[in-house]
Amino acid sequence: MTIEKHERSTKDLVKAAVSGWLGTALEFMDFQLYSLGAALVFHEIFFPESSTAMALILAMGTYGAGYVARIVGAFIFGKMGDRIGRKKVLFITITMMGICTTLIGVLPTYAQIGVFAPILLVTLRIIQGLGAGAEISGAGTMLAEYAPKGKRGIISSFVAMGTNCGTLSATAIWAFMFFILSKEELLAWGWRIPFLASVVVMVFAIWLRMNLKESPVFEKVNDSNQPTAKPAPAGSMFQSKSFWLATGLRFGQAGNSGLIQTFLAGYLVQTLLFNKAIPTDALMISSILGFMTIPFLGWLSDKIGRRIPYIIMNTSAIVLAWPMLSIIVDKSYAPSTIMVALIVIHNCAVL
Repeated sequence: MTIEKHERSTKDLVKAAVSGWLGTALEFMDFQLYSLGAALVFHEIFFPESSTAMALILAMGTYGAGYVARIVGAFIFGKMGDRIGRKKVLFITITMMGICTTLIGVLPTYAQIGVFAPILLVTLRIIQGLGAGAEISGAGTMLAEYAPKGKRGIISSFVAMGTNCGTLSATAIWAFMFFILSKEELLAWGWRIPFLASVVVMVFAIWLRMNLKESPVFEKVNDSNQPTAKPAPAGSMFQSKSFWLATGLRFGQAGNSGLIQTFLAGYLVQTLLFNKAIPTDALMISSILGFMTIPFLGWLSDKIGRRIPYIIMNTSAIVLAWPMLSIIVDKSYAPSTIMVALIVIHNCAVL
């Protein structure tokens, strides 16, 4: 059977799905490595002269800088993806993220170069954020354009599973480091290992992206034999009701991610003085469960539409937020109960 110019074989679809999954996994592994590092160790490495509370706030501020950069990166690379293609942009963004994450692992500490250490940290974080801003949206667009009709939900869920896999990998790495190293070893050199190890995933992901075919939809739209529509002005999207609705929905999910995976992890350890294994183990278990819940919801959205599953999960997050968070921050509960609460709210509100 011959394949038309703008059609893709099953092999191409598999390669695109793996590329989308792996790239998003690298993005979220990079971000989760940093977020847990910021919450658990960076305040002592890069802000040692501040009080414990202020050092944690400053460390979390460097984490937040990456999110601001993501907004800019999403706009820049989103426009670029429409102009030069999805494949080239996804190659650029994954390279940016991977290099910056690796460089964080070789940064001098505050004790070595003083205030320049956190400045360099923030700089790398911003560049990393620029690339990350386009990764999940770009990979999602690529897979949606690759997927056959009626299977876009389950195919696009590979991107969401990538976020889950990245979170799991980063959390598992930190949990392993906390288990095998003493606090002194971790602060002296152990904190570098998770960032340096990410280079292995980066190299494979870059190789995969280099061998990926362009989106068939992009090729079809830009075919020289097809009439080219005049692109809409950049400002026109701000006049769209759909744009603001989608932004609001994504804003809520991203906010939950930062609150649960980063702030609560640091709060449990630094303020409530729980063992570091409690938040890392809970997030790791939750991410494993996500390998079942994410593809199921993707499959369900192909059967009954995207709207109903989205409403169900968001309603669940709203209803469960207060009781679950009340348990998490209450030291009177057993650590196992706190872990269960963290797992439940993480699966409903983030994954």
